[in-house]
Amino acid sequence: MLVKLFGAAVQGINATLITIEVNCSRGIRFMLVGLPDTSVKESHERIVSAIEVNGLKFPRQQIVINMSPADIRKEGSAYDLPLAIGILAASGAVSPDLLNDYVMMGELSLDGSILPLRGALPIAIMAKENGFKGLIVPLANAKEAAVVEGLAVFGVNNISEVVGMCNGQQLLQRIEVDVEHEFQQGRNVFDFDFSDVKGQENVKRALEVAAAGGHNLIMVGPPGSGKSMLAKRMPSILPPFSLDEALETTRIHSVAGQIALNRSLMTQRPFRSPHHTISDVAMVGGGSYPQPGEISLAHNGVLFLDELPEFNRNVLEVMRQPLEDRRITISRSRFSVDYPASFMLVAAMNPCPCGFHNHPDKTCVCPPGAVQRYLNKISGPLLDRIDMQIEITPVPFDKIADQSQVEHSDAIRRRVMKAREIQMHRFRDIKGIYCNAQMTSKMLHKYVSPDNAGLSLLKSAMERLCLSARAYDRILKVSRTVADLEGSEQIKPAHLAEAINYRNLDRESWAR
Repeated sequence: MLVKLFGAAVQGINATLITIEVNCSRGIRFMLVGLPDTSVKESHERIVSAIEVNGLKFPRQQIVINMSPADIRKEGSAYDLPLAIGILAASGAVSPDLLNDYVMMGELSLDGSILPLRGALPIAIMAKENGFKGLIVPLANAKEAAVVEGLAVFGVNNISEVVGMCNGQQLLQRIEVDVEHEFQQGRNVFDFDFSDVKGQENVKRALEVAAAGGHNLIMVGPPGSGKSMLAKRMPSILPPFSLDEALETTRIHSVAGQIALNRSLMTQRPFRSPHHTISDVAMVGGGSYPQPGEISLAHNGVLFLDELPEFNRNVLEVMRQPLEDRRITISRSRFSVDYPASFMLVAAMNPCPCGFHNHPDKTCVCPPGAVQRYLNKISGPLLDRIDMQIEITPVPFDKIADQSQVEHSDAIRRRVMKAREIQMHRFRDIKGIYCNAQMTSKMLHKYVSPDNAGLSLLKSAMERLCLSARAYDRILKVSRTVADLEGSEQIKPAHLAEAINYRNLDRESWAR
């Protein structure tokens, strides 16, 4: 008997429909075709055990299974469930009537338990787009898949539940999620707050400007000056997710297996902080079977690189193109996948190997030229892609001991959101542009128009600091954000002066 049922293959952050055809006939052979990988081929033993432990009979017949399209590689153990149900349906133990209405995926344990899988959300989106009535997935992934409206999602713990549903002997409970409630819950709850930071008012202002415009930022300062502490509080002042951003970010983390079990939707912007020993593949994504890297996991959030010069140079250089394009393409001989990578880069570094260059109290013990060599570990093109460069000095004792009230993240976040609303209105007719940091050079001529005094100031700074054309664009973008925070349509010299002040590493005297 020949039956058809449906599964899915996840490629990038999207899923492709996989048709599984199972035919049982006279004979004793078991054949699985359609470009399955090793883990799919090994499903035979898991399926036999799961079926027999649950009181069913594995057919003693010739079984031929075809997984199409045959040119797409089928990876992972999540095909166990549809293969097992297909075998039972082809042998007559399960009614095939409902199989055309559902997509099902799940890994089988030897006792028939159904284990969690990756990519439940992309699979659910694909199932809805292809007109299926429902989706059957492991119970641990059901809430994640159920955020897709108009699709009946059933979470199952054991293969016997799926068999009972197909035969009409058991009614499974549909998993439903109040997406709006889930989305609102936890959006404004953060572990870190700027009210914990004493002093560093100029750095807080720089972080506010960076958050308001989506600008990349690097902080340079000695050990203990608060670089990491400030960076960890960055998500608390970023605008909350829109629903579309939350869904897109959840898809990426779902594919990477980063969604907590029984969780439906990510409600806070991601904050990724990889160690400096990370490889270039782990940073941008890839591998034999490409997976999202850290830059994609930080999509719509913050990528924090602490001790920036300690990262392998190749790791930093491969980030140059994604920083510009906000996407990364992973190419292999048979296929290529695109991952979004629109993130805010926040980096931190010591000013020199010993850490005390320009320290107000301690003396730098580095030999001549060591500071410049340390800074040269970061290439000029990468520094040009970082809009803001901030120097941090240690907080004096009187500031640390000060018990006066410090501004909370909520107050800063409200100002940031107001500035972002101005930008959203400004770019409402331009697809893919949501904040000032995403503006192209052509857009700068339209939306950033300094007066003569501002142009004179900018020309003087360009000549004195020997800035590149890219740095010129960065200054204009930051000045536009400073003006938006002030609610000013006109770019004033004061806005440009503040933006120029955020190019500390460009000063010729800095490394001396």
